[in-house]
Amino acid sequence: MAAVRVVRRLREAGDWQREMEGILETLCRAMDCQRGILFRLRELPGQGFAQSVAAYWIDPLFGGELASPTVIMQSVVNSDPLLERLAEDERQGKIFAGHTRDLEGFLRADFEKQNIKSFLSVSVFAHGHLWGTLAVNDCVNERKWTDEEEATLHIIALAIGDAIERSPSDAHASEVIRRTMLQASLDAIVVIDETGSIIEFNPAAEKMFGFQRSDILGKDLLDTIVPIYYRKGYASGAEYMSGRGAPMVGQRLETVTQNAAGEVFPIELTATEMRVADRRLIFGSIRDLRDKLRAEEEIGRQREKLHQNEKMAAMGSLLAGVSHELNNPLAVVVAQSTLLHEFASDPQTKVRAEKVRAAAERCGRIVKSFLSMVRLHPAAQAETDLNQVIRAALEVTAYGARSSGIIIHTDFAAGPLLAMA
Repeated sequence: MAAVRVVRRLREAGDWQREMEGILETLCRAMDCQRGILFRLRELPGQGFAQSVAAYWIDPLFGGELASPTVIMQSVVNSDPLLERLAEDERQGKIFAGHTRDLEGFLRADFEKQNIKSFLSVSVFAHGHLWGTLAVNDCVNERKWTDEEEATLHIIALAIGDAIERSPSDAHASEVIRRTMLQASLDAIVVIDETGSIIEFNPAAEKMFGFQRSDILGKDLLDTIVPIYYRKGYASGAEYMSGRGAPMVGQRLETVTQNAAGEVFPIELTATEMRVADRRLIFGSIRDLRDKLRAEEEIGRQREKLHQNEKMAAMGSLLAGVSHELNNPLAVVVAQSTLLHEFASDPQTKVRAEKVRAAAERCGRIVKSFLSMVRLHPAAQAETDLNQVIRAALEVTAYGARSSGIIIHTDFAAGPLLAMA
């Protein structure tokens, strides 16, 4: 009868929290217990989860003897094997009942301090998650809890969970949190129902796809953001998301999508199926990959440029060494051929000495040309004589041209041909 009265009271209450102390008193007096507690599981900033006290009642006859319920922090749970096991049992909805003398660790010390002899607690679930626990304590006798007592507590825990879900304050808070998360998300959020119709489209999705939320709600996913060449053979967006061959639900994958202008672009899609009030919904979180791919391409270009620079630097070091080794003997050749040309009495010897000097000077210019090509200098424009540029190029390529039987005829301008290069 106590369970019936409590359930009726919870259903009729405008604010279930205001009724909890009276409900706990009714429950405890019916079960001959001296204390009843409704614990709530909360997440505290920087401290993890904590089991706080939502409401409790203590028999006035024992008020001075019984301490207030203890708030248990996550750090305490993590350091105590029994509390860790109890936390897991609560998540699974298992009943926790017994005698204090059979416990150990933190819980035994805490229960003894509160004069608890026997205990019984059940999990309270709301919105599909563990909300807290409902507990009663016998602080006078050690007792074996009956099946009827366990069932009574379980029924009341279910009624409390139902009251929490019906609570305007909790429902409003949940809606505010949900709406804030959708509005603040940097990823595009698109939710469709079992027919493929879009029922949620957040601001990030509006920005990404170019559709206004008011215009796209109610339209089929297949007809809006799925590229045309992917639509063939599918009846709806829901079938496209979870259909044949390559289902997207429950996956994180890279694919393509289409915006309002018809532009197809790459995305990362994470799709999850939800069941809400017997409806099958598909929640899609979408991230635009265009910036990422552009960044990867730029990194590739910079890596290739760095590789080329390293090759040129290595070649420059090699040519610097080679030029040093060549320039010294070439200087000797030029000097000796000049002297030979000046002091030789034989005209034929003078001609040959001049050819040797010209060839040596040409070798020197070629070495300098190679060095100028591999030296890394900041790009800058300067006034340049194009005649000299062409002459230098012809000197570098002269051997290859001769080997191939190519004869190059030149007709240079009489004076310097200047240009900015």
